[in-house]
Amino acid sequence: MHPILFHIPLPHRPLKLWWALVALAVLAAIYGAVFQRKQQKDEALTGLVVAALACAGAYYWRATEYKIDSLPIYSYGVLLGSSLIAGWFLTLGLAQKDGLPRETMANCYVITAIAALVGSRLLYIATNPGQFDTAADWFALRRGGLVAYGGFVGGFIGSWMYLRSQHIKLLPWADVAVPSLASGLLITRIGCYLYGCDFGQRLSATAPGFLQKLGTFPHLPDGTLGYDDKGNALVGSIPYAHHLKMCQEMAYKAADCVNLKDHSFPVHPTQIYEALVGLALLALLLWHRKHQKFRGQIFFTFVFSYGFLRFLLELWRDDEERGNVPPQMDRYLLISGGLLLFALAFIFGISLGIQNKNVRTGARVLSVVPAIVAFFMLKPGQFESDAYNLSTSQFIGLLSAVIVAYFYAKLWEEARKNPKQAMALGLPNEAKTKKKKKAEPEPEPEEEEEEEEEQEEEEEPKEAAKKPAAKKDEDEEEEEEEDEEGEPNPA
Repeated sequence: MHPILFHIPLPHRPLKLWWALVALAVLAAIYGAVFQRKQQKDEALTGLVVAALACAGAYYWRATEYKIDSLPIYSYGVLLGSSLIAGWFLTLGLAQKDGLPRETMANCYVITAIAALVGSRLLYIATNPGQFDTAADWFALRRGGLVAYGGFVGGFIGSWMYLRSQHIKLLPWADVAVPSLASGLLITRIGCYLYGCDFGQRLSATAPGFLQKLGTFPHLPDGTLGYDDKGNALVGSIPYAHHLKMCQEMAYKAADCVNLKDHSFPVHPTQIYEALVGLALLALLLWHRKHQKFRGQIFFTFVFSYGFLRFLLELWRDDEERGNVPPQMDRYLLISGGLLLFALAFIFGISLGIQNKNVRTGARVLSVVPAIVAFFMLKPGQFESDAYNLSTSQFIGLLSAVIVAYFYAKLWEEARKNPKQAMALGLPNEAKTKKKKKAEPEPEPEEEEEEEEEQEEEEEPKEAAKKPAAKKDEDEEEEEEEDEEGEPNPA
């Protein structure tokens, strides 16, 4: 576990926050000016708005300063930035293959990334309001504090608003963008693992040794992960701090807490589990593109698949920042009921994409198995109760999976009736071309016949002129042959 990759030494003097904000304002103003010269008003306006906000922030936080000897570079922040860069190249490469306008898609990616960061942070703040005493805490992203589903929703809204202004349909963009979400899961969850957030429940003593080793987080020196607003050092790592708290509240056995010294108890490394989910989804989506039947199919497949897998992963999560939603019910009823809804959504929606009839039937039957297994495995004994609430991510995953399954079935039927139209990009240029073709009147059969007759009449005099010339050539050849026969043969 390496929450901090390295430190950058700094001069021994206070650092003003407004310095960075003014630098951001200058860069944004230059960005706006460049696009103003290119007469691209939307991009120019964006740059000017960012510059104005940065200037306002610089004035508001003009007295804020930081006194630190070195600047820690957190592993989570580095991997989050790496995921955005990888997503940029992946998304624009796929967009170019599909024939989407590269410059527009590049702008859309930037807006989507910003909206995703905002959305993921806002959902985290909404589910954990007690962690934020001041507005400045909202921007402390170096230690994590982002919810994946908030990013998905925020990115979706940002994409929709921008593409609507450009008169471009959302689903073609969504199909090329979701592989970058899968790659983002793969990369950022490794950052979560290095930092220690989003950890799982305690492993049993019989768990494999390698899994226990992966799930053991060290007791870092106090203050390694920073300090709170009151100046108190944060106890690290996060799993160790959580287990220490549980021991103080006597939620764990005293015999176990005696051994809680140098490291946490072994837990499920759910960060690694979800990174593997991201890798599997990335492979699935790239393979599925080769068999795509309608625009939106790749996007719907990702939303359903991730929703189902995230629903299951949440059963092993143990961090306190996930939030929950009502109603509260017995665990076995709520979990098995949710898995049954996933099965029905798969049967009547997503499974339509499986072309082999026997495989499709088998997959539909297997989709019901998790709900049945969960019902009997989680059912408590007689006169016992195990109250449970769905986490925020479980609720959003289930709801989004049901919604996309409905639209999957609807668009699949439309693709069956009109395959060519289902794969159309719906770009403004395509619409203009179609309108132009419809506006051009088709030539009538009678007019075509008249044109053919006129062409034949024009060709007849030419053929007639060719015939006398050909006959004259033949006569000259015959006269030459006769002259040759009449000449005496020398002895």
